[in-house]
Amino acid sequence: MASITRRGLLAAGGGALGGAAGVPRAAAQGLAPHERELHEAAQREGEITWYTGQFQSEPSEAVGRAFTERHPGIKVNVVRSASQVAFQRLSQDARARVAQCDVFSSTDTSHFTALKRQDRLLPYRPRNAERMIGAARDAADPDGHYQITYLALYLLARRTDRVPEPEAPRSWRDLTDARWRDQLAVGHPGYSGAIGSWCVAMRAMYGWDYFRALERNRPQIGRSAGDPVTTLNAGERTVGVGIPAAATLFSISRGNPLSLIYPEDGTLMVPAPSAALRNAPHPNAAKLFMEFMTGPAYARATRPFFAESLRPEVQPPEGARPLDQIKFVSPALQDIETGIPEVKELWRDTFGI
Repeated sequence: MASITRRGLLAAGGGALGGAAGVPRAAAQGLAPHERELHEAAQREGEITWYTGQFQSEPSEAVGRAFTERHPGIKVNVVRSASQVAFQRLSQDARARVAQCDVFSSTDTSHFTALKRQDRLLPYRPRNAERMIGAARDAADPDGHYQITYLALYLLARRTDRVPEPEAPRSWRDLTDARWRDQLAVGHPGYSGAIGSWCVAMRAMYGWDYFRALERNRPQIGRSAGDPVTTLNAGERTVGVGIPAAATLFSISRGNPLSLIYPEDGTLMVPAPSAALRNAPHPNAAKLFMEFMTGPAYARATRPFFAESLRPEVQPPEGARPLDQIKFVSPALQDIETGIPEVKELWRDTFGI
């Protein structure tokens, strides 16, 4: 497991953003000169296509609208799916020799290491990334091929009307207790990069016997890590497993009877990357979108959906535990790259799906 210090998690670099002129007034406020130049070039391209598995549909669309509001004249075509599905779509494009995607975002870092080896990523280090928190900067590609744009936390959640706090599971290990039979909901590592990383982490901590015990409790298996939020809201199950903190907090804000549980044996932290594609049909818009995703405007646009802020000047989401008060587990990059293909096969053998 990779160790993560509080200092490394929260440290931020220097730098400043300035004003701009020569672009529509609605977009000028807050634009730095490097953003203004990219915006002028991107306006001639007119659009961008974004394949993303990092957020659910509603926040993904909100990001697209926020980008266009900040950079008028550039439409964002949002193609949202689970991370593994987004990567499969990108792979199908490559086999068909079709260039459709400009920027790709996933919760599976191994997607980006594979794309980098295949020389399919556009080397571009966003200037705005210089002032992100340390956890985002440190986990970015040292050669500038991908940048962390989402710090995803995956943990447990319960329905408060059916699982009282004193009776709730306290750890990942607790989920193997027979009293949780037919009560659990979880995503699938074959579709969700985050669930793949969770499987890698749990296998390292407890061995694959953990999943054999979990299977005996007959969890309801969806696709995306976010699917258990819908399942819990519908009352079909009472405990979400590997459930995203952001989507759960957003659901709570809508009045649903859910509560987060930070596992005693560690909350999974997944630094989730984004990258521009080398064959992007709109390369200037792709670079501008990368600047947007690493800047404060993106952090402000995603904060209403309870995403962790990667900018020191944007406050963390309401209801979330401060990052420096959370015990984290996070598989090392090499373990994710080799481990996710393995756990996909083991999962299918164990759960039959």
